[in-house]
Amino acid sequence: MRRTFLPVLAVAALALAACGTTEDAAPDAAAPAGEQLTVTDARGQEVVLDGPAERTVGLEWNVVEHLVSLGVMPVGVADVEGYGNWVQSAPLTGDVTDVGVRGEPSVESIAALDPDLVVGTTDLPEAAVAQLETIAPVLIVRSANAADPIGQMRTNVDLVAQATGTGDAAAALLADFDAALAEGAEAIRAAGLEGRPMAFSDAYVDGGQLSIRPFTGGSLAGAVAAEIGLPSAWTIEGDPDYGLASTDVEGLTALGDVEYVYYDNAAVTPDPISETLTGNAVWESLPFVQGGNVTRLPDGIWMFGGPASMQAYVDAVVAAVTG
Repeated sequence: MRRTFLPVLAVAALALAACGTTEDAAPDAAAPAGEQLTVTDARGQEVVLDGPAERTVGLEWNVVEHLVSLGVMPVGVADVEGYGNWVQSAPLTGDVTDVGVRGEPSVESIAALDPDLVVGTTDLPEAAVAQLETIAPVLIVRSANAADPIGQMRTNVDLVAQATGTGDAAAALLADFDAALAEGAEAIRAAGLEGRPMAFSDAYVDGGQLSIRPFTGGSLAGAVAAEIGLPSAWTIEGDPDYGLASTDVEGLTALGDVEYVYYDNAAVTPDPISETLTGNAVWESLPFVQGGNVTRLPDGIWMFGGPASMQAYVDAVVAAVTG
């Protein structure tokens, strides 16, 4: 993998994008003692549990964030160190076992934890899912959906809540997220910035070449920004799951006068924007660079996460464009 924070298998796909929302989580689904609990996951498969799951393992950081945010601390997580660096809105506590890398978890490590539920995403290879199902029930959520990124996040929270009997916590979590959207939108209106285009991206260097990764309107970050009044400035199409695209510094010349916001993580990599583009003639000729409208967001906000991360993102974006 080029960079450890990329969502598994997401980098190569490039296609269409959009955004939206769906309904909130259902009430708590705790089954009476001795009764089984059945949840239908993103595969359309019924996952049968002996009551709400308590000993859980999360194999992608978004589902780990959902578990932690709902008050269900997992016993095992894929890439604990990476999660700690990138997902600071829902920190792990206590004794959480690292079960390997995302996309290639250690079946042996997971089996040793004796979980009653393993939670993964559609990015997890089917062969890995089949192996894990010999150990414990496996709940699969769709990794992302550029046609409805916010709605997909809500659906995923709801599925995890159903399996863990935490529907009330999910309803409160999503209500807090909705309140953050409303407060962010009001702050943008008060600053006279409603409708101001924003281009959000990250970037990486490969073979000495800088690649910029636009988060289009079909990305979760792009959809959330649009909800608070900052529509995506990107006209390039993103992939059908994560809403991600690819460009270079010359491609930025099509943006015009926009707010340019990006993120990285100092714990993992140097800042490719400042280190690579300082002194670059094309970069320094761009209207948003000349106007001082370039902001790096604080580290540790997971742009592929859940309501907790997106609340932190709203706060950071509002501060970036109004400050």
